[in-house]
Amino acid sequence: MTADFIDAHVHVWAGPAGPYARDPGYSGPAYEPAVFTPETLLDHARPCGVSRVVLVQMSFYGLDNSYMLDAIRRYPDVFRGIAVVDDSHPKPQDEMLRLAHQGVRGFRVTLKSDPRTRLATPGMEAMWRCASESRLVLGLLAGPDALPSIDAMCTRFPEAPVVIDHMGRIGSDGQIRDADARALSNLARHPEVCVKISAFYALGRKQAPYDDLAPLIRALYEAYGPKRLMWASDSPFQVQPPHTYRGSVDLIRNRLAFLLDEDREWLLRKTAERIFFGTRTDA
Repeated sequence: MTADFIDAHVHVWAGPAGPYARDPGYSGPAYEPAVFTPETLLDHARPCGVSRVVLVQMSFYGLDNSYMLDAIRRYPDVFRGIAVVDDSHPKPQDEMLRLAHQGVRGFRVTLKSDPRTRLATPGMEAMWRCASESRLVLGLLAGPDALPSIDAMCTRFPEAPVVIDHMGRIGSDGQIRDADARALSNLARHPEVCVKISAFYALGRKQAPYDDLAPLIRALYEAYGPKRLMWASDSPFQVQPPHTYRGSVDLIRNRLAFLLDEDREWLLRKTAERIFFGTRTDA
């Protein structure tokens, strides 16, 4: 298998001092490491055969996507972006389309509480409509409790490309429940839904080589097929000891005996290439 992999989910950030201001309204956790630059990321990624990356806006930057956009400008052949826009604005689609000209291919929506209410706002509906019309991706960070609400929105907006982050966070509490796996698998009936096979450090036993995640990954493989699944590391969290970047890649590349070599090509490159880099590789 030729190593030209794509990591579909990485965060980068600068230090707290300097030109990239953090959102003063941010009240979440303090993340480590203090700095994780594009160059640091590539030092981890390139020795593992990863040549391209999808950057995801970091939460403590809020609506200011400038650090991510600057990384894309510096490495236009390497990076694409998933930005954050203000869905409380009456016309978030204007910002979505503006950012689409700067290497952004998707927009993150975090559904941590009351997902049904969050998805029913006028701004959110405008985002889903814009995604449907422009083929921009909605990247959803959500747990199993949000899956019914996501299902309802996918029914209303069947043309909207949707990517579920981190296998719907199934197993984040250490328990991989069959009911949750079935609910996420059920979303496969919507043809535009894909799933990121990612964040192994945070799911199930949370221990390399992450073999306990194999049954969940196989269930998603059987529901979606390889062309709608994509690997991602979720670095820098995946590279915090005792976890390693290579350990994440190796689960897909060298383990999971049910995958064919062609399947691994889709998970490690071709699905993300098609969706985020605009390259049609359907055959």
